[in-house]
Amino acid sequence: MTSIETAVELRGLRALIAVADFGSFRAAALELGYTQSAISHQVAELERALGATLFDRPGGRARVTLTRAGEAAYLHARRAFTELHALDASVQATLRGERTIVRVGVFQTAAAELLPAALRVLRDEWPGVEVVLSETDDDPRLIDWLAQGRLDLAVTINQQPDDRIEVIRLYEDPWVILTRRDSELAAASHPSFDLLDGADVVAWTARWEIQGELEEAWRRRGIKPRVVYRTDDNLALQRLVAAGLGHACVGRLAAERAVDPSLTWLAPPDVLTPRAVALCHPRRRDLIDAARALSGALRAQFGR
Repeated sequence: MTSIETAVELRGLRALIAVADFGSFRAAALELGYTQSAISHQVAELERALGATLFDRPGGRARVTLTRAGEAAYLHARRAFTELHALDASVQATLRGERTIVRVGVFQTAAAELLPAALRVLRDEWPGVEVVLSETDDDPRLIDWLAQGRLDLAVTINQQPDDRIEVIRLYEDPWVILTRRDSELAAASHPSFDLLDGADVVAWTARWEIQGELEEAWRRRGIKPRVVYRTDDNLALQRLVAAGLGHACVGRLAAERAVDPSLTWLAPPDVLTPRAVALCHPRRRDLIDAARALSGALRAQFGR
């Protein structure tokens, strides 16, 4: 056991938080039920253990403020108590026979192709956890749900930055052309998205932002396919293409795992629009241990 583990006591961390929150040793003492001298002693012990001054003490009635070292210690103290409460909640839930639930927002290919390997790792570490996967393709409420705790994690495409979430890029999943093996496109010697000009295409639903970006890229390139079907279901799209009803633009991962043996895919060297797959965490809310374990398994899967 390291010296810091024996030197730092919970009461010192609790005193640090209270003094920082109330701005005075006297108010912190009233809140915690100690004398002011006891609070001062607890903070002094913590400062000795950390080897740093945590508060600027101007004297008199002026407000006590955190030093830079104190700000860092305050954040970690807050997290430590959050983990303690999570520990207690997990134990009590176990005693009551309740299960830990991890809620993950996903797009369809992520649910079918990305999550299974990470979920196997999670099941080995947390055999009693229930994982709820919810399709959140282009749902504008996604960030709110993460920030509010309705979702623990989310796997997204082209996620825009937001102060409320942390975005961890996992990999690039470029657009490719999904087609039948016996189609004219499959026989092309030089794969290009230009091959879709004038061709029948099965497209994603128009309400998805990423489909709108794709169609805008077609227009910029002067590519004018005929959209004959639209769907928000990955399997339905693949079945329509397999039936010879049109070609499609999909992410490479979905094409690599196509369900019908009659399907193949072309990878044009040019990039129409980016397709960056990312893992999203709430930034201001600590993850429960099982969600953190699942996040770690996903990041390890892609070397992140």
